[in-house]
Amino acid sequence: MKEKIIVPIDPDIADLVPGFLANRRKDVDKLRTLVQQGDFAAIKLIGHSMKGAGGGYGFDPITDFGAAIERAAQTGDGATVLAQTDLLDEYLQAVEPVAG
Repeated sequence: MKEKIIVPIDPDIADLVPGFLANRRKDVDKLRTLVQQGDFAAIKLIGHSMKGAGGGYGFDPITDFGAAIERAAQTGDGATVLAQTDLLDEYLQAVEPVAG
C-alpha cells in the first residue's frame, strides 16, 4: 500500500477541499479520454485550471502536474499528458488532507 501524503489544509477552506479533490479525480478520467480523442485544446484548459487552483487549496503538486499537462498539450505530446495524469492519479490516491 502506498504511503499517505499528509497535507495541512487551511481550516477556512477545509469544507471545499473534498469537492476540489473529487473534481481532480474526474479530471484524471477526462484527460485520459481527451488524449484518446486528440483534443489537446481541452487538455490544455484542464491543465491550466489545475495549475491555477492547486496551490490555492494547498496542493502544490497539483499545480505542478497541471503545468506539465498544459505544456505537453501545447506540443501535442499525449504520452507526457498520460504520464503526468498517471502521477496525478497516484497522488490523489495517496493524499490525505488534514485541517490545521
